[in-house]
Amino acid sequence: MEQVKRLLNESAAARWGALLLISVVMFSSYYFYDVFSGIKSTLQAETGLSNADYGTMYGAYSFANAFLLMAFFGGILLDKWGIRKTGSLFITFLTVGVILTAYGASYIYKDSSVYNFMNSFLTNYSAELKMMIFGRVLFGLGAETFYVVINKVIAKWFKGKELALAFSISLAFGRFGTAAVFMLSPRLIADGARWTNAGWFGVMLGLIAFITFFIYMIFDIKFDKVAGDQSADNEEPEVFRLKDFGLLMKNKSFIYITLLCILFYSAVFPFLGFAADFLQNKFGFSEKLAGDVTTILPYGTILFTPLFGWFTDFKGKNASVMIIGSILLIAVHLTFSLTSISPYVPLFVLGVAFSLVPAAMWPSVARIVDENRLGTAYGFMFTVQNFGLMGIPIIMGKVLDATNVGITAQMVKDGVARYDYKYTVLMLAVIGVFGVLFAVLLKREDKVSGFGLELPNKSEGEK
Repeated sequence: MEQVKRLLNESAAARWGALLLISVVMFSSYYFYDVFSGIKSTLQAETGLSNADYGTMYGAYSFANAFLLMAFFGGILLDKWGIRKTGSLFITFLTVGVILTAYGASYIYKDSSVYNFMNSFLTNYSAELKMMIFGRVLFGLGAETFYVVINKVIAKWFKGKELALAFSISLAFGRFGTAAVFMLSPRLIADGARWTNAGWFGVMLGLIAFITFFIYMIFDIKFDKVAGDQSADNEEPEVFRLKDFGLLMKNKSFIYITLLCILFYSAVFPFLGFAADFLQNKFGFSEKLAGDVTTILPYGTILFTPLFGWFTDFKGKNASVMIIGSILLIAVHLTFSLTSISPYVPLFVLGVAFSLVPAAMWPSVARIVDENRLGTAYGFMFTVQNFGLMGIPIIMGKVLDATNVGITAQMVKDGVARYDYKYTVLMLAVIGVFGVLFAVLLKREDKVSGFGLELPNKSEGEK
């Protein structure tokens, strides 16, 4: 059976075709994650959201995955149900969440009886905020577990081959989605167009992703049939055992890489949610220009993530690469918070950091965890990561409000006041310091555990 699987994986067209299809979901999901980030000031002016409200809405994406551990349980379901069942369930949550989030910020919603109902309880929060939070919760519930599915898809098709490159290309699709949204959202609402166009365009991309996954399943079914199974569902299901999870928690390398994951991503993704607004306020950029400049970060990752993935495939140095990326992250946030240096170079450097760490981190997990527990491992990592992705935006919003008393979103939009982001961004630099600590501990532990994270990912026979 294993030999047949290896022979199927020799088909470059099938291997890369499957990756392309699954990466379309990455693009669409990343696009919608930041769909309102490039027009934060407009969103706040139109809906009356404070910075704390905006941070709460943004962080709501991670609520189910943090407090309900859904990405972790989703990973367990993935190991038991397989890619197709699990993927179908969670991409449905993703799609419904995308629709409800855009609906909550739309005129259609404001003119409906649903709006009146949502206004009838928890009156300290606006009806728009409540519906958008509900949509973001469902979106995050589906997206984060689906990322676990994507990781297992890539490991299924590329283990022993171009594993890091495949992970990197998939991530590059996601980064391209991030870049696209910062460029498109301000333009979709420009020249008198309705500001809600930005959200509905994101919904369209979400529906395309939904369809694309079901096309991918044709590849997945063929993979299993060629491997000797009529369906992955006919395999004897893996039974989750608490003992197995306990063994995972005793794996120091896994613990360190998980802690690095939460700290690094907590200092990047929440910053992206505020980045365009930060550029408008600190450097006086227009909404369009701020969105365009912000794309320096994700566009840089589109180029460098596959490049660094190729490097770790053939040269190794995974742990060292993660250390370098973590140090660059700190340098950028210190530059943004303490100096007035032009943002172009720091954003480019942040893009390099955001390429280095993920390009080495996700393939490294496949080296330190058994394949039949990868879903559980990735699910746990995404769950822990989501505590940061939920909490840090909320804290950023509260810090921003607390250090800018008397300044409103409407004042900022009208150009009569600016937010001071100094302490908000400085907080992210402090988070980055702890990330470096765990990256160093990971490298030291690798010398003891012998997982070989500093060795090439690609086996000698595949070079």
